[in-house]
Amino acid sequence: MANPPSSLPRRRPTEPSRTRRGPVEPTDEASSGLGSSKRTAGAVVRVKKLFAAETGSYFVILGTTLFMVVLGLVMVLSSSSVEQYISSQHTSFFGAFIRQSTYAAVGIPLMLIVSRLPVSFFKRWAWHILGATVVLQLLVFSPLGYESGGNRNWVNFGAFTAQPSEAVKLALALWLGMILSVKRDLLDDWKHLAIPLVPVAGVAIGLVVLGGDLGTTMIMLLLVFAAVWFAGVRLRYLLAPLAFLAVVVPLIAQGSSSRNSRIAAWLSGCTDSTQYQAECWQTLHGTWALASGGLFGVGLGNSKSKWSWLPEADNDFIFAIIGEELGLIGAIVVLALFIVLAVGFVKIIRRTNDPFVRVTTGAITAWIIGQALVNIAVVLGLLPVLGVPLPLISAGGSALIVTLVAIGVVLSFARVPDEGDARQGLPRQRVGSLR
Repeated sequence: MANPPSSLPRRRPTEPSRTRRGPVEPTDEASSGLGSSKRTAGAVVRVKKLFAAETGSYFVILGTTLFMVVLGLVMVLSSSSVEQYISSQHTSFFGAFIRQSTYAAVGIPLMLIVSRLPVSFFKRWAWHILGATVVLQLLVFSPLGYESGGNRNWVNFGAFTAQPSEAVKLALALWLGMILSVKRDLLDDWKHLAIPLVPVAGVAIGLVVLGGDLGTTMIMLLLVFAAVWFAGVRLRYLLAPLAFLAVVVPLIAQGSSSRNSRIAAWLSGCTDSTQYQAECWQTLHGTWALASGGLFGVGLGNSKSKWSWLPEADNDFIFAIIGEELGLIGAIVVLALFIVLAVGFVKIIRRTNDPFVRVTTGAITAWIIGQALVNIAVVLGLLPVLGVPLPLISAGGSALIVTLVAIGVVLSFARVPDEGDARQGLPRQRVGSLR
């Protein structure tokens, strides 16, 4: 007997077949939203890459540099306002400040652009950069060149003027880094050290000497010796050049009668009353400006020395105005900023295994920090007046822009290693020794 229909096993109803469909097309609103999100995310990534750094040295150097530029703009405005008001026929206080702000607006983007360049770029173009800057320095002796402050070290291009020797400093630092890193295994032989270093560096520095700029010459010599030191050259190879310079530099100083009289007055301590109105005027008024500032200063903008008493108040002697208006506290802050900058540079030198990075950074460190110390020593009366500006703070377009570009070079060394060759696993070289 057959089972009743109710006892038959029940089949589950089959599900309707599903056809595979392509991805659902987003609406126009969704597409625009997704595109906007991607563009925003891409912009954020690009900004992060722009400021990406391997260590905190990048941000220390960048932050300190920007702070010093802002401080310099404030002090240029304060120290130059009276002279600008007089020279503009009582129409404006802001001429020098506007010019310096323009230079900063050019220099800071250049610094950031240079900081994105790979280390290989500087190695490849070091010779070309040095050659171009030497040609610019030669223009000083052409009809385009002119003399200022007893030095023929400027070029007038019509719309603007430039000081090529500032660019020569940076070019020389890059070239020294390149040539000394290439010859790093041959530096125990003094012949390989002398050629081509002596003739090439000699031409670059000699052109500045011919222009009569003793201050810049001293900074460039310091830069060269720092590069040689960080390349690991034994100091006994440098004794003869140092002895030679000890004889030559005083002879160079004698080449200008005004410079010779300033040095003689400084050596005498400015005790002769006949020197007060001439050779000792700037030195004495700089000292008096510092002394009148006391601990906390007379207040920003309240300097008396800038009322045509202190020559070059916004340039070579701006540190005196800082001491007068901001006091000992302000002067110490400026010194501390240069120390922080030096520490950032030294950290890059210590962590790198690339001799090019080490030598170039060491040369730039000696240039910027050494020039700052020379400027401050002049204001304090520890050195004769040399016409050397305070880096990043004094008024002057060539000095500010080139210094910012030089710091951009160091920032490129501080970036992540996969975008540069600052770490190649090379054996760590020694720094100059007494052997």
